[in-house]
Amino acid sequence: MKITTLVDNTRLENRQDLAVERGLSLYIETESSKILFDMGSGNTFCQNAQRLDVDIEDVDIAVISHRHHDHCNGAIDFIAHNSKAKVFLRNSEDKNYYFRAYGFKYDVGVNKDLLKNSNERLVLVDRTTEIAPNVFVITDISSKHEKPKGNQYLYTQSQNRWERDSFDHELLLVIKEADGLVIFTGCAHSGVLNMVDTALTHFPGENIKAVVGGFHLVGLPLFDSIGGTKQNIKDLGLALLQYPIDKLYTGHCTGKKAYGLLKEILGERLEAMPTGRSISV
Repeated sequence: MKITTLVDNTRLENRQDLAVERGLSLYIETESSKILFDMGSGNTFCQNAQRLDVDIEDVDIAVISHRHHDHCNGAIDFIAHNSKAKVFLRNSEDKNYYFRAYGFKYDVGVNKDLLKNSNERLVLVDRTTEIAPNVFVITDISSKHEKPKGNQYLYTQSQNRWERDSFDHELLLVIKEADGLVIFTGCAHSGVLNMVDTALTHFPGENIKAVVGGFHLVGLPLFDSIGGTKQNIKDLGLALLQYPIDKLYTGHCTGKKAYGLLKEILGERLEAMPTGRSISV
């Protein structure tokens, strides 16, 4: 399996030709499928795809991890550039999504035009679904472990009522190969430990070749603060060491400070996935 980062908050130092944004988009190529996982907040991933020799028109299926703009709003551009692929996202109540902190409010939700005008391309899932051979989207994510503390700034609004975001719009992508699983987290608002537990519940006894995506360990993104304490982040790293995970590739909402703390614990098992990087797992 080959995975290429089309969009992340950062880029490879030697690829100044690639654009960045606070978002995530991954192109995944397996033996049988070409998959787009998340699409950032606009057409940046399409522009970068051309420079990375990725043909968006050839994508077979697309998956949206959750209904925040930096992962799903680029789907409008994807549908304009790809005429065949279905776009899978979790079925959930129509809500507005906001970041709220210290009197500041910012809309972080899905562009409603996507939901209104793309019905023939969107597939809403509310249960574990095999969307291609050995490619699974999972909606019943475990809640055994605490969710990221950075979630405290994320809210939903429906019928003039504010609530903390429960992330009932988040899903997990798991690809099963002969030598193990690859887990794609999106932002892991449900918690990366919960996502790993969920994958192992569905595929008991399997080795995890890689966990790929954001872990949402950032607190206030503008300041790259960490959600919680340094010890919280280190404890997460220690917990991840207990799982049969070969490698973890992260970026985006993990945050640079939290990444550094995790790196102290996980060492070579943890690597960054900036825009332009391709890996084989």
